Amino acid sequence: MADVDIAPNFGLELKDGFKPVNAWVSNGITWLDDIQQFYRERSAIEKEYSAKLNTLAKKYYEKKAKKSSSLSVGDTPALTPGSLESASLTTWTTQLTTLESRAAEHDRYGGELISQLADPLKHIATRFEELRKRHADFAAKLEAERDGTYADLRKTKGKYDATCQEVENKRKKAESAFDYSKSKAQNAYQQQILEMHNVKNTYLIAINVTNKQKERYYHEYVPDLLDSLQDLSESRTAKLNGIWALAAQLELGMLKRSTDFVNHLAQEIPRNQPVLDSMMFVRHNAAGWQEPPNKQFEPSPVWHDDGAMMVDDTAKVFLRNVLSKSKGQLGELRREVDKKRREVEGAKRVKQQIREGKDKRDEVEVVKAIFALQENLHEVDHKRLTAEVETITITEAVGDVTLGAKSHNFKSQTFKIPTNCDLCGERIWGLSAKGFDCRDCGYTCHSKCEMKVPAECPGEQTKEERKKLKAERQEAANSLKSPTHQPGDSVAELPTMSRTNTMNSLSSGYAASAHRSVSGSGPRSPADETPPERPTSAKPSISGPTTLRKNRVVAPPPSTYVSELPGSAPNGSGAASSDPKGKMLYAYDANGDGEVTVAEGKEVTILEPDDGGWTKVKVGYKEGLVPTAYIEILPMATLAPRPSSIYSNSGSSMSSSIQGKKQGPVVAPRRGAKKLKYVEALYEYSAQSDAEHSMTEGERFVLIKEDPGDGWAEVERNGVTKSVPANYVQAV
Repeated sequence: MADVDIAPNFGLELKDGFKPVNAWVSNGITWLDDIQQFYRERSAIEKEYSAKLNTLAKKYYEKKAKKSSSLSVGDTPALTPGSLESASLTTWTTQLTTLESRAAEHDRYGGELISQLADPLKHIATRFEELRKRHADFAAKLEAERDGTYADLRKTKGKYDATCQEVENKRKKAESAFDYSKSKAQNAYQQQILEMHNVKNTYLIAINVTNKQKERYYHEYVPDLLDSLQDLSESRTAKLNGIWALAAQLELGMLKRSTDFVNHLAQEIPRNQPVLDSMMFVRHNAAGWQEPPNKQFEPSPVWHDDGAMMVDDTAKVFLRNVLSKSKGQLGELRREVDKKRREVEGAKRVKQQIREGKDKRDEVEVVKAIFALQENLHEVDHKRLTAEVETITITEAVGDVTLGAKSHNFKSQTFKIPTNCDLCGERIWGLSAKGFDCRDCGYTCHSKCEMKVPAECPGEQTKEERKKLKAERQEAANSLKSPTHQPGDSVAELPTMSRTNTMNSLSSGYAASAHRSVSGSGPRSPADETPPERPTSAKPSISGPTTLRKNRVVAPPPSTYVSELPGSAPNGSGAASSDPKGKMLYAYDANGDGEVTVAEGKEVTILEPDDGGWTKVKVGYKEGLVPTAYIEILPMATLAPRPSSIYSNSGSSMSSSIQGKKQGPVVAPRRGAKKLKYVEALYEYSAQSDAEHSMTEGERFVLIKEDPGDGWAEVERNGVTKSVPANYVQAV
């Protein structure tokens, strides 16, 4: 055969031809089964031939023995020759002995055909078929991934169309509205247009991502897979050549007199270059192929728009957040791709050394390892490509808008108390609502609003500064939501009530304060159960006095259910108490074991007198220590008949939320007090043994022992001390 001048490349020449290539490679692997069956049948023939040769030799040995004497010396010799035979008989004996030796050689050759040719061929076919199936599975995965990308693009397109339809609906509604509702409808229409711009930008980004993924699919992923299948087929041919060469050598050892024929076969085998089969296959399968066109922007039937990116201020906020997230991931993804690519290249060098005989490792195992590494590389590179296209698309449209931006340090947060979004002003609904809060400045928002929040974090703020920022943000959010309303406007459900005579949007501690004012009449709030969560949160003032929201107002409970009144018992028996009473001059938050949290103005029962600046008191059903300087001792005649407000012990009343809580004097640490440290779970964790605590995100523990360097910290929950991963928690 003629030498091949140019080696073919399946990936370059066949493009999207995985199915015919896979079928062709499968046929080649199946053919190995025919070849090994050939050697098994040849072995049976050789053993049968050996048995027949032995039978033939034995038969003629017996005949020679009967005629030996007559042939050697005649029927009636004068001298018996004994064991001597004539030269002809000796030569004949040699021929029969040679026949027996030939029979033994055929028998051994028959065994070698099974052990050295047929069985290895069966093993090779099994392993190559396994590799081929891995290629087929990966091809199916790539195709499903491509179709998934197309499906995601169609969903994005559908969402864009739906958003455009909603804009049209709101436009019609705004045109048909009158008087008071017209302004509201116009505002809703403008907001929907902004939302449509964001959805459109998402759709345009998705188009570019889909196109890029499609390009990589047809120009890299599938060609690489085809090249791997080509390499698998050629490797199979090389293995087959090795089997054929071994068969030729075995036959040469058995058939010395057939050297010319076997040598011819041995000379022909090396000329069967693995690439020749591939060349013929390519020449008979190459056909015209045209790459599918790139996806283009399709305007909505109800909102005729062009394919330009929206670059107004509102859109830039969204694009800046997307760009910041993509850029943050891109560097790490690129490093990871480079690392995995080097691993793949190193494994390929090992395979080449095996082909050259410089390495004795199993080539099939190395190919398996290469395939696994390439799958890992593809997975990371797919993410890198998405982030890269998003970065390029946004940068080309609006430039690098992340320069000078001060992104919020957002962390996924479960809000256990009602909280308002600082962007849209709406409630983050649910006792376990998921949203985000900035660990530096306290900015809170819905999960859906995260990408719309401007990157204007002022940095780490104090508690008071956070309160002020919260009020300003809520005022701004509500002014955007209702631009025509004035702070003095009233709500229909509450015609006589303004924002200055209600709780601050009932957004912090409303339920907790209501329960705390009723001793024994209801379950305690989470703030009473968890030590580090103080009753007087910074969140009550988030909405500010000008926030316009519809809030539910709860009347104080009947006095018959109130058990915190001086002299009343939890069971309502009304038994008088002789213990002295006091009134809190300042609010106090418990900071350690044995202390109790009490709100400003709260009446307490003094259980033990001053001891080193600390007094033990009872408030409701709770007992604990508070600083003596925070208490005013009251004469019995000055006791009030009942608390002035059900919110008085929550620290979130109207006056405290608007004017700020009075600060008490500095208190010296009480003797023997132990300052507890608390940690909060950053991630969910399932215990792996009895010595570990399971955690849910946001759960708090008492820190017993910090990480000594082994990656574990000891924490306490419900009086039980166990270990948790140190990097799964943070101090609070």
